[in-house]
Amino acid sequence: MTTKADKIIYTKTDEAPMFATYSFLPIINAFSKAAGVTVELRDISLAGRILAVFPEYLTPQQKQPDALSELGELAKRPEANIIKLPNISASLPQMQAAIKELQSQGYRLPEYPENPKDDKEKDIKARYDKVKGSAVNPVLREGNSDRRAPLSVKAHTRKHPHKMGAWASDSKTHVSHMKGGDFRSNEKSMTMAAATDARIEFVGQDGKTTLLKPKVALQAGEVIDATFMSVKALRAFLEEQIEDAKKQGVLF
Repeated sequence: MTTKADKIIYTKTDEAPMFATYSFLPIINAFSKAAGVTVELRDISLAGRILAVFPEYLTPQQKQPDALSELGELAKRPEANIIKLPNISASLPQMQAAIKELQSQGYRLPEYPENPKDDKEKDIKARYDKVKGSAVNPVLREGNSDRRAPLSVKAHTRKHPHKMGAWASDSKTHVSHMKGGDFRSNEKSMTMAAATDARIEFVGQDGKTTLLKPKVALQAGEVIDATFMSVKALRAFLEEQIEDAKKQGVLF
């Protein structure tokens, strides 16, 4: 994100983009230094976002500013120019893993309360939920992100349409799909006749039942849907298709 000709804010994110931080950032620093441009780093990773919303649980050395909110305000200004890389869309398991890892490193963060029992736990859950999921996109985009092709590109394409090559009837290209054991074949749905509560259980091969979610409130007329993928069926399907691709001489 650039704000002026003399300043670039480079964001630290999660997963694969970290490779860019370690490999590409030094190149940016080298060029910007020669041009007299300042480069500043902001941490909007999942861990950084978690630490930013729980300052009272941290030591002065551990506290981290809310960089995402800062950049969100900056994104509203006309002089800001945003070049955005992908970032993690944190699921609940990823959130819990990040909390556990930070706690193991000495950060006295509260546990994530899936079923808050009082106002304090509700506040903790609300703060965690604020940084969970795709929290970065709506803040930095501010409704200005448009992934559709610009009108100029569409107009050029209509004026100069791309002509595909001749299609050979003996083309080996094909699409394969599972015929059983997948999400589609295992899907079950039912419509609730009246409002009720449901629970989610896992029944293991040994017959042991584990309660995963004790209560799910359902409304009258609401559809509840469930399905699963068989790992055994998926592996068998992939092995068959890889072998078929080898026999036909096509790219899998």
